[in-house]
Amino acid sequence: MTTKTALLVVDMQMLMLDRIAQGRDCLNADAPDRLATLLADFRAEGRPVIHVLHHEPDPAAELHADAPASQPIPQTQAVPGEPVFIKHTSSAFASTGLERFLRDAGITDLAVAGAVAGFCVNSTVRAGADLGFRMQVIRDAVMGFDLPAAGLSAQAIFDVTMAHLAADFARLVDTGDLLAG
Repeated sequence: MTTKTALLVVDMQMLMLDRIAQGRDCLNADAPDRLATLLADFRAEGRPVIHVLHHEPDPAAELHADAPASQPIPQTQAVPGEPVFIKHTSSAFASTGLERFLRDAGITDLAVAGAVAGFCVNSTVRAGADLGFRMQVIRDAVMGFDLPAAGLSAQAIFDVTMAHLAADFARLVDTGDLLAG
């Protein structure tokens, strides 16, 4: 990895832990701990870390800015000096200023972790690739959930999402790959 690589943390918010506590089928429930290790490594090496949070404008929404579920998971939250972009859509690039920030900072590569594989991680990685960024997905630091109404398990959604991303949009890596070099 070069100094032009940033760690992009997507939607690591308390809603994810709430879903696990409610018994939802989850893949990589320990992703926050893996991400905490990556964050410590990136910070220690002075590599850029960028956070994205999802907020809904509806005051009754689970992810409204004032709702407890919208707060960052403690071990993955930003420290002073790390940019935090707020999004209202699935892609971290839509209406956030993230693209301009990355270009101004000379960042060309993104290592993406967070939640949720089939939704915002997927949208963000595809959009980033479409914009010309070299994308990596840290698959063991990405959370995946089931879709009960569709009868789809977390594993099924995760596997299909990762296969699609690997086919055309990103390189798949694991936490250990990034810590090793």
